[in-house]
Amino acid sequence: MPSIRELDAETIGQIAAGEIIERPASIVKELVENAVDAGATRIAVNVERGGIDLIEVVDDGTGIARQDLALAVRRHATSKLNVASELESIVTLGFRGEGLASIAAVCELEIVSREPGLPIAARVRAHAEEVSAVEPVAAPPGTRVQVRSLFERLPVRREYLRAPSAEFNRISSWLSSFALAYPQIAFTLRHDGNDVWVMPHSDQERERLAMVFGAQAAKALLPLDGAPARMLDGALRGFISEPGRDRPDRKMQLLFVNGRLVRGVPLAGAWTSGYSTFTMLGRHPYGVLFLDLPPHHVDSNVHPTKYDVRLRYASQVFDAVRASISATLKEHARARFAEQTGGPSSAAISAGSASPAISLFGPDPDDRGQPESDHLRILAQLQRTFILASDGETLLLVDQHAAHERIAYEAIVAAAAQRTPSEPLLVPQVVELDAARSAALDRLLEALREGGLEIEAFGERTYRVVATPAGYSSRNFDLAGMLDDLSEDPKQRDVRERVWATLACHSVTVAGEPLASQEMSVLVERLQRCANPMHCPHGRPTMVRLSPGEIARMFKRV
Repeated sequence: MPSIRELDAETIGQIAAGEIIERPASIVKELVENAVDAGATRIAVNVERGGIDLIEVVDDGTGIARQDLALAVRRHATSKLNVASELESIVTLGFRGEGLASIAAVCELEIVSREPGLPIAARVRAHAEEVSAVEPVAAPPGTRVQVRSLFERLPVRREYLRAPSAEFNRISSWLSSFALAYPQIAFTLRHDGNDVWVMPHSDQERERLAMVFGAQAAKALLPLDGAPARMLDGALRGFISEPGRDRPDRKMQLLFVNGRLVRGVPLAGAWTSGYSTFTMLGRHPYGVLFLDLPPHHVDSNVHPTKYDVRLRYASQVFDAVRASISATLKEHARARFAEQTGGPSSAAISAGSASPAISLFGPDPDDRGQPESDHLRILAQLQRTFILASDGETLLLVDQHAAHERIAYEAIVAAAAQRTPSEPLLVPQVVELDAARSAALDRLLEALREGGLEIEAFGERTYRVVATPAGYSSRNFDLAGMLDDLSEDPKQRDVRERVWATLACHSVTVAGEPLASQEMSVLVERLQRCANPMHCPHGRPTMVRLSPGEIARMFKRV
């Protein structure tokens, strides 16, 4: 066993740098955050070969004092922290005093800085443990940092890097995303001598969304309703995607905490829960959240990269974000429904006859009668799946299963809140399950009971359905199918939402089921009273609208 010995300073530096400097984008992050801390109003980033050969960041901030330049590249030297207690209330992006030293450990580093009011700048160079003397040089006010030859002495690390184009894309993606939180700062990016993009300073956060999400995707972003988050000792704002505008992964769920772009993992579940009945399984919304909290509520000293934070009141923040997303989506759904149908207060439903409306399986919990203004006329049932309606101007296609599922789900939620009794079955339905489904059912019995479906044990892995949600006693509940569907639902959703959404799905009209004219009329009329009439509780749309303009374009009239 070799004897224990203390590592030399150069090896220590390279080991420590390995935690912070992973690739060129890591260097850009450290330098740009330093520029923001320095109060810059303009930040220019210039890279060559994806940052492998050169990274240059120029800002017009307050600069670094000449006498501090040599110390700035030493490990654990910082102007942003004085004593350990200040770690409990970080107000800057940088604070650890490791960024510049880590860059120097794996690159050739040059810093030129000039404080406002001084006639001349100063320059220092550093590489590994070698630091040059500080010398005078001509330069404008602010700071210019140049980094060359990344990982030149660490060939294994350099081989880990991807192609220059891929490394540049990482830089561009991070910088454009970071710029969302700083519209008052102008950002520019150059690559191999060519201007790639420019973001002028702006008073509006929304103006930069297209650069990050794309022009069409940015148009589908909704301003977040921050009112539900007022319970926090802080503020929440942002933009979230419309239902139906989603992506296959969470990469574009951006989160800023006190101006710091962090990984969205702490609040990923809040996105899922907020969109719980607005997006489909396996799809993910996108957008950006800006969370401002008291500094002592945020622990930024989690990892050297500072990409992660811990929140002191994480559960309260989670609930506030979820509630804000949900409130925004519900208001948007109501507005869209009003736009497509003429509004719940002005769109009467007519089936073309004077016969009284009938209830679709269950009693209408909000039977206020039909308004007497413009009519949305039921025209036909297509493929025993879709309801075709029109107000004389537009055509409306309603998915009968998705619409009835939404109606049933909200009725189950309301009944659970009011503790409305279930409807006992005259003849209980007996079901035998395999071991896995039986174990799953045992875990969900209470949530099913609260939703109105009462099930009791009737032998080994055998159960009896003895009561159903009011009005649905004539339906044959597919208990095994419900349990299979629940196993595929995202676990971040509230268990009751998951169970009740699946209960609604398995208790209503299905595709291929014929409906009488009055049944279709009642279904559409009850849909308009829902809190979210635009989506079933699993996120599928309930209706599609064809406007006069869209119909005219189909016939080449416009």
